[in-house]
Amino acid sequence: MSRRGLLLVLSSPSGAGKTTLSKRLLAADPHIRLSVSVTTRKPRRDEVEGRDYIFIDTAEYDRLVAAGELLERARVHGNFYGTPKAPVVEAIAKGEDMLFDIDWQGTRQLKERMGEDVVAVFILPPDAKALERRLKARNQDDAEVMAGRLAAAAAEIEHWGEYDYVIVNADLDASEAGLRAILAAERLKRARQTGLDTFVRDVLASF
Repeated sequence: MSRRGLLLVLSSPSGAGKTTLSKRLLAADPHIRLSVSVTTRKPRRDEVEGRDYIFIDTAEYDRLVAAGELLERARVHGNFYGTPKAPVVEAIAKGEDMLFDIDWQGTRQLKERMGEDVVAVFILPPDAKALERRLKARNQDDAEVMAGRLAAAAAEIEHWGEYDYVIVNADLDASEAGLRAILAAERLKRARQTGLDTFVRDVLASF
């Protein structure tokens, strides 16, 4: 039976577990793939063209923006990022699902352009102290930098109400199970099963 693909968005403050959950989902489910963004920044040593990002110059980025070929875009630390429209639209039409690791601003833009194709999930930490512990384990920042990171996390959390689902990531295994349950349920939505009308007619005709 044919099915329309969906766009699964994961957002969270830094340190809440979004990247780990994304990696787990991609490893466990062969029917979803990560959306690859374009960026004008230079590749880092361990990054691979086409896997981590599509690296372009500012002129090409401006061309994509002018042509309306980016579904969402942002400027971060002086560099530009964006999601190419064509591969996303093509994937949805083929019944393929795509995973997005973007913030609330990107999610808002994606929802404006892709509507019901977007399934947005916000990952929350169990509490501020747990988030602070995770951030400290990841970085050796001084107190001022850590305070800035926590303030940025609080600002991100303010937008949790714009999402379809919320997972409190107190236990990674339970959070992964919840995320996979969301994906399974969304795939079964009547509106996404584009071949359902024909299938039901055929079933009724067989009585």
